[in-house]
Amino acid sequence: MSTLNVSLGSLQLSSPIMAASGCYGYGLEYADVANPSHLGGFITKSISPERWKGNPPPRLAETEFGLLNSIGLANMGVDAFIQDVLPRITNFDTKVIVSVACKVMEEYELVVRKLEEVEGVDGYELNISCPNVKEGGMAFSQNPKLTEELVSRVRAISNRWITAKLTPNTASIKSACQAAEQGGANALSLINTIVGMAVDYKSRRPKLATLTGGYSGPPIKPVALARVWEGYNAVDIPIVGIGGIVSWQDVVEFFIVGASAVQVGSALYTNPGLPAELNQGLLDYMKSERIDSLSELTGTLKTDQPFQVGAPV
Repeated sequence: MSTLNVSLGSLQLSSPIMAASGCYGYGLEYADVANPSHLGGFITKSISPERWKGNPPPRLAETEFGLLNSIGLANMGVDAFIQDVLPRITNFDTKVIVSVACKVMEEYELVVRKLEEVEGVDGYELNISCPNVKEGGMAFSQNPKLTEELVSRVRAISNRWITAKLTPNTASIKSACQAAEQGGANALSLINTIVGMAVDYKSRRPKLATLTGGYSGPPIKPVALARVWEGYNAVDIPIVGIGGIVSWQDVVEFFIVGASAVQVGSALYTNPGLPAELNQGLLDYMKSERIDSLSELTGTLKTDQPFQVGAPV
């Protein structure tokens, strides 16, 4: 009998479909329009030590095929999250993963220590794709040494499940994946958004106040698939695939290149009921293919070529 249950190391999910950070709010925003039980888990908005206002508007721009955002990790801060939000989402029939995004390593430690004192958190997604102030604004995951140190410092504080969300904005993601694994991550989240830009040709001005932002949506799926395949060939821990998923076929593709679960992001804005649709589509597919578990698909890409970064020219 086919089942949607998947395992991400110590974290067991009833569905391979998770909601990506930033696209599902704190979980409360979708509760009235979509049953959270259709998700294996959801990643909260990124939490920081103090309230962050985020970037100035405009900070969203639709493109022909995707979405640019420059929200700036706006959030209420860890204390308000623990007091006002966490008690209201712990009764959801799904796993609650808190995204943590900070400017320096000490802030990551502070936030996780506070969350360790309360119940209802199933794990953490360390957003290490954001700038490291001490290193001149470079994303933590662009420096393997910083990646390993950050993950290991959080691991020293918590025994909960940890995944590291890495930036795709680098020549190769292999070193960052291996560094996060060495630091003690239970899984990897691949990928975060791609740097992009939109321009108003009439005014000749950028459509985002910050000039560039994070590009998401179906066009980034080929990039995400390549990064997941690269990560799968680099580490032994599970990978959560992210990027442009809108159909159950997309989910299957991510599993084939190495994912053990996926996150859905931008598509939730237009279709909050998508997780339920994906679950049904996957069950129908598994039945037709006589597949009992989606884990049977993980890393089954058929190729005669050895893994390599990039393509022959």
